[in-house]
Amino acid sequence: MGGEEDTVRQSTSISPERIRKLRDGSPPEGGGRYVLYWMQSAQRAEENPALEFAVQRANSLALPLVVCFVLTPDFPEARLRHYTFMVEGLLETFQSLRRRGACTVLRFGAPASEAAKMAKGAAEAVLDKGYLRTVRHWYRQFQQSVRCTVWQVEGEAVVPVRLASTKAEYAARTIRPRIKSHLDDFLYRLLPTELVHKTDSLEGLESTNVERFSVSDVLKDLKIDHEVGPVSRFFQGGASKGKALYQDFLDSWLPDYDVQRNQPQTDYTSTMSPYLHYGMISPLYLVTQMLSQCDGSDPNVESYLEELIIRRGLSQNFCEFEERYDSYQCLPDWARKTLSEHAGDPRPDYVSPEQLEAAESHDPYWNACQVEMVETGYMHNYMRMYWGKKILEWSESPEIAYKTTIYLNNKYFLDGRDPISYANVLWIYGLHDRAWQERPIYGKIRTMTAGGLERKNDPKAYVDKVEERTGRSVSGKDWLC
Repeated sequence: MGGEEDTVRQSTSISPERIRKLRDGSPPEGGGRYVLYWMQSAQRAEENPALEFAVQRANSLALPLVVCFVLTPDFPEARLRHYTFMVEGLLETFQSLRRRGACTVLRFGAPASEAAKMAKGAAEAVLDKGYLRTVRHWYRQFQQSVRCTVWQVEGEAVVPVRLASTKAEYAARTIRPRIKSHLDDFLYRLLPTELVHKTDSLEGLESTNVERFSVSDVLKDLKIDHEVGPVSRFFQGGASKGKALYQDFLDSWLPDYDVQRNQPQTDYTSTMSPYLHYGMISPLYLVTQMLSQCDGSDPNVESYLEELIIRRGLSQNFCEFEERYDSYQCLPDWARKTLSEHAGDPRPDYVSPEQLEAAESHDPYWNACQVEMVETGYMHNYMRMYWGKKILEWSESPEIAYKTTIYLNNKYFLDGRDPISYANVLWIYGLHDRAWQERPIYGKIRTMTAGGLERKNDPKAYVDKVEERTGRSVSGKDWLC
């Protein structure tokens, strides 16, 4: 593929539309000793608008920069798998921050409370932006607990969510022109700003030199759920790991992506969703890196950027404007109505939630999906749709199906508990979709069948791939011969 590095703009400027002053305060008596960046959603040391803004504020005030991350043991539904991946990335990020001259502090406890303690000595504080209620609640608590000026900088959407739209959008077709009307203004690579007042320690602050820590050192005293173990042999956290995977995707898989991306027996996926979920890699880095190496009019590029910019933007829009983003009740009226009308339909292929979690359905294609998720923390995007549709079909009721889907999604996926993850689960039940031909159980909700898989894909080869990759046998294969 063609493309030249200089075709992508570069700048140290942060788009003003990303920046919001949450609180106009005053520094502590005697003046603040540093600028505080409370890192949470954007866990990376480069192409991070919140970090670069904090550096620029520190330079403007002739102060050093303190970057704080608070590790809480009770993040909703997070397990050892999620913590391990996150801390793998944090250790790398903290090393990069120290090389840039920032004082790094890792704390444990209630995030808003610990960050507020850090802000007592700060002239100003900078936050990044999250779209889910837990992080938003932390930020509200923080604002109410500090006296200094507080800024928030949005860096996890290609186009800032509230700039693209001021309401929950109905579908990709309605948000697409809104995002595209602003897109050119944001398509540039954010260069680092040199930190003038470098320091690796400050009196009265216990800085964290992560070079002396391992992942197990960081996690050993946290009382977290160990039921779901790490998947580091498949996916290891950190910006460098994410970038290496992405470059391999650009080199090896993008040239046929548009044709092959829905073929689960192949590997035509970028696997960037876990890295995006934890903010280890910038969505704008993915866009600009692709455009610097590839022709923007290539159908493969257009197809990938549709998913990364438009579909992901739609999910962020959904969680920004829908407080009940993880509830069955936030489905469109037509979807809840049709599912309710068919709630009493016979379900001859009923599978219990316990059988589903154990990958013991009668369908080996579905079982392979579940095995891939449980063993690797990931699942091919096309099979995620089939996986969710079958849970709806086989469960006692649509409400129980939804609870089961969310439970499994959040428990095992590295990228679970994420705006796009919540939106994708609800898409199974009609969100951001339209009514289709009415069928038993589904009503007017879109269906997927094993026969459809066999016509369009090679699901038997997918089963083989999962078994080979995970080393785990997939049950129910007796009818595949």
